[in-house]
Amino acid sequence: QVQLVESGGGVVQAGGSLRLSCAASGLTFSNYAMGWFRQAPVKEREFVAVIPWSGDRIYYADSVKGRFTITRDNGKNTVYLQMNSLKAEDTAVYYCAADFNGVGAAREGYDYWGQGTQVAVSS
Repeated sequence: QVQLVESGGGVVQAGGSLRLSCAASGLTFSNYAMGWFRQAPVKEREFVAVIPWSGDRIYYADSVKGRFTITRDNGKNTVYLQMNSLKAEDTAVYYCAADFNGVGAAREGYDYWGQGTQVAVSS
């Protein structure tokens, strides 16, 4: 079965950096766009970034543009999220997701989800 497993979360001070990873198995990784979403307490799950299989047409939420970078390694079936200049408002559970049909920001378009990894930024 398809599995997406996130790692790399933790506690970091404001201004610091973290690198999240998401390892995929059970699917043909290069057929899927891969996205990152996040959900803070009592908030909706929101789009963070997405990267297609080819690595072009990358999109970011305005709130993370210039601070976060999404990349992927199709040989390792892994997608990454490098997060720099972290702010307290970046605190959330971060989820990776796989989308077979395109490159989008809507949660409903994604076919598979990981279990999430917690990121906490202290101010």
